[in-house]
This record gives sequence, structure tokens and C-alpha cells, in this order.
Amino acid sequence: MKKICLALLLCMPAMAMAYPIDVEKQLSGVKLDYATYATAYDIGAITLNNYGSQPAACRVMFRNGPEAPRVRRVNVPAGKSVDVTAKFNRQIIKLRISLDCKAD
Repeated sequence: MKKICLALLLCMPAMAMAYPIDVEKQLSGVKLDYATYATAYDIGAITLNNYGSQPAACRVMFRNGPEAPRVRRVNVPAGKSVDVTAKFNRQIIKLRISLDCKAD
């Protein structure tokens, strides 16, 4: 019984592996917040929440090492939230997200 419990405890860190996500943001005149997610081994996601009274035009760039960056352009209405995702060809080791938002 002790061996089974020990084996389960040793397997737990392998199941909870997630990659680190760094976000660099430049917000020009908008009240915007974000939350990042490691949804799958090759998919990165970010949720943008606009708490301001005017819409925001955002450019989101996802970078994963040597692969070409994935750029997404989204408009976030005032008081709403938008999900942005990017899928890569390789497993993500460390995801870097550049977020550039301006008042629309």
C-alpha cells in the first residue's frame, strides 16, 4: 500500500506540468486587465478584460522560441472581455506575449 501511495505522489508533478507565460504590456489610455492560460502543450491563450468606458484596439503577439510569432488583432468593447489563442507547431517551453492596446 505504501508503495502505491509513493508511486502516485511521484507521478503528480508530471501531471501538473505547465509552461511559464511572460506578458509585456503597453496600454495607452485604456483600462485593460488580462489573464493567461496554458490550455494545452501547444496552445497559449489570454483573456482581455476592458474595464474602461471606451473600446480598445489590441495587437497580441505570441512568441514561442524559434517559431514565427503569431499575431492577433482584436477589438475589445467597453465593459466586455475577449479570448485570444494561438496554436504552435511545437510544444511550448516558455510563452512570451506582447500586448499593445490603444483606445479605439
